[in-house]
Amino acid sequence: MWWENNFLRQKDGKLLIENKEATQWAQELGTPVFIYSRAQILSNYRTLLQYFRAHTSLEIRIHYAMKANPNHDLLKTLNQAGAWIDAVSPEEVVRALGVGFEGRQILFTGTSLSTKDLRSVFDNENVIINIDAEEQLELMKEIRDSEYRDKKIKVSVRWNPGIGSGFNPKVVTAGERAPDGTPIKFGIEENKVIPVFKKAADFGFIPIGLHQHLGSGWIKEDFAVVIHAVDRMIEKASELRGMGFDLEYLDFGGGFGPRYSEDQETFPLQQYSEYICQKISHSKLNLKAIALEPGKYLVGDGGILLLRVEYVKESYGNLFACVNAGTFNTVPRPAIYTQAQHPIINCSNLIPEAKTRITVAGNICETGDVFGKEILLPLTKRGDILAVLCAGAYCHSMASKFNLREIPQEIII
Repeated sequence: MWWENNFLRQKDGKLLIENKEATQWAQELGTPVFIYSRAQILSNYRTLLQYFRAHTSLEIRIHYAMKANPNHDLLKTLNQAGAWIDAVSPEEVVRALGVGFEGRQILFTGTSLSTKDLRSVFDNENVIINIDAEEQLELMKEIRDSEYRDKKIKVSVRWNPGIGSGFNPKVVTAGERAPDGTPIKFGIEENKVIPVFKKAADFGFIPIGLHQHLGSGWIKEDFAVVIHAVDRMIEKASELRGMGFDLEYLDFGGGFGPRYSEDQETFPLQQYSEYICQKISHSKLNLKAIALEPGKYLVGDGGILLLRVEYVKESYGNLFACVNAGTFNTVPRPAIYTQAQHPIINCSNLIPEAKTRITVAGNICETGDVFGKEILLPLTKRGDILAVLCAGAYCHSMASKFNLREIPQEIII
């Protein structure tokens, strides 16, 4: 099967989760339940690290975008493997520190920050703050001068290179506007980058990095746009060096992820890593490190959600597998993003023949609460266990208690 990996495979028409039948896991743990694979997540981390280390001797900092999944055990696993952290809220900073990450390993990239947010981050030692707006810098100075006068604070600048890319307009994070016309709120526009670096230094902050993030869900066809943004990043960094700013690192953000469908052509990560390393090698920037911020790439295909079919319903010629959870409290992405897909399989029947077109319907009072719309599954019946794949990223972390439905438990194996 195209989705098989270290974590999931099929044998004799049944789904195995690390060599034990998925139906057995469901019986032991109950459903709905999230199961995460430590081995698959570590494999993804090491693969990404190897891609870059094959082309450079610079330090590679893989800042896990913990908004994808802030599970404590998962964070501990990545910390022990040597990962860094991309945190987007003070609460994420606190959790990262609590599981063992050092302040210097945390890059805090907030937006629309309050004085309370900044005080919370300033309370911790050595956290690097990513400046998202010139106005944020003014606020940081006011707080630092009044309450943290002797504190040395390292900063980087999140610039908006004017180029964005993502699988849905809601996740495009660079450019002037998203494809649906929404103004992009993130980052500092190009002509303000150097003035912000100068102001940061004048204010007594220590600028050490340049950061960009284009969006989420890149596939193969996004490659040309993404490497163009890499070129622009190198050019801007070279311009900053010419102004006397010797950067410690460049952070290229995240955006690449696992395969969500059989016909999806994944982003060419090996080619991307080689391109970045070669461009930096030829740039004479004298960097110490290259930074990246993967989220779903590391944990997406390392997670699965198991559901039970309560009954199969027929209405107006439509067939529904009615399951014991809703998208809003488990896998909200299909309900939020039109283009989001999560493969769904019947754990007891993976035989490709005799498939029926059926909608997997959740238990939330909302028409959009469907895990999969008119997908092909083997004949499904009451009591069957269905698996929603690629459920390790932006599922549990985005889930809500809409309708007062509980968010399922998480197990890491």
